[in-house]
Amino acid sequence: MTTDCLFCRIAAGEIPATVVRETDTTLAFRDIGPKAPVHILVIPKAHYADVATLAQDDPGLAGAVLATAAVVAETEGLLVDGFRLIFNTGEYGGQEVFHAHAHVLGGAPLGPMVAG
Repeated sequence: MTTDCLFCRIAAGEIPATVVRETDTTLAFRDIGPKAPVHILVIPKAHYADVATLAQDDPGLAGAVLATAAVVAETEGLLVDGFRLIFNTGEYGGQEVFHAHAHVLGGAPLGPMVAG
C-alpha cells in the first residue's frame, strides 16, 4: 500500500466507499462524482501507477481487473444496452488518481468518445 494513494487507502478500508464487488485482488466501488447513471471504478488492490504498468508487471492481475469489470457490468444490468470501459493513463489521458483503475460507465447513451 502507498500511504498517500487514495485508492490504496480505499482498498485498505481506511476511507469508506460504496463497494459493489470485491475479490482477493480487486475492488469495485461507485464513483463519488458519477459521469453516467452507472459509474463504477474497478481497481487492483495492489498499487500500480497506471494500466500500462499493471499490464507489463502483472498481466494476470490486469486480467482480473477486466474480469471484475465484466461481472460488475453484468450485475448492474449493462450488458443488453452496452457500457463503456475506460482506463485513463497519464496527464494527457486525463488520469487524476495515479493508481490503475477502470471506469465502468453505462445506464444511458454516453455520447462521443472524445469531446472537443
